[in-house]
Amino acid sequence: MATQLLMPKATAVWLVDNTALSFDQIATFCSLHPLEVRAIADGEAAQGIKGLDPINTGQLTRAEIEKAEADPNYRLKVAEPKVRIPEPKRKGARYTPLSRRQDRPNAVLWLIRNHPELKDAQISRLIGTTKSTIEQIRNRTHWNSANLSPLDPVTLGLCSQIDLDIEVERANKNRPARLPEDETLLPASATENLDPSEAEVQEYDADKVFSRLTSLKKPSSEIESN
Repeated sequence: MATQLLMPKATAVWLVDNTALSFDQIATFCSLHPLEVRAIADGEAAQGIKGLDPINTGQLTRAEIEKAEADPNYRLKVAEPKVRIPEPKRKGARYTPLSRRQDRPNAVLWLIRNHPELKDAQISRLIGTTKSTIEQIRNRTHWNSANLSPLDPVTLGLCSQIDLDIEVERANKNRPARLPEDETLLPASATENLDPSEAEVQEYDADKVFSRLTSLKKPSSEIESN
């Protein structure tokens, strides 16, 4: 996708006033008609519009302007922005071109197989389909299940890689941690302060235990006499 020029008329005013570019070069760069650029130069158009310096806005470089000034046949190119600003999300259902709508089930199948952590609501946001359709594809009750093949929704143009990464990260963040199969469910407080020596089974003298039990069975009068 070509980078859009910011405020083309104001940029044309600045280029007319501050460079030696031809009217055709300025017109092509600013998507204007050469006669409109000539009218700007003659003061017949764009009156009251303050010139916008494309160098300060990062849309042109000084070297690019000098290169175009030296060659009248050269066409200026808009500089690529250093920072990509994501497009604002639109409220409501995502619009999908008619040519791509038939690929939705294939994209849903791809997400189910490659990202099982995603919830149906997340898949619905990414692809722009209904939860009932997602459930049918997941349960293989969709009318066209036999002919579906998993296709990457990013490659199909149904969603962006950034949106997909955000949903996957969100799903993994909300996913409860699972314990290994061989790990006990004892709370950490039950063992973390336990001394190894205390955890071992103490060995008792059998004679002492037996004599203690025998004394407990004796009548109290006999114990007092002893």
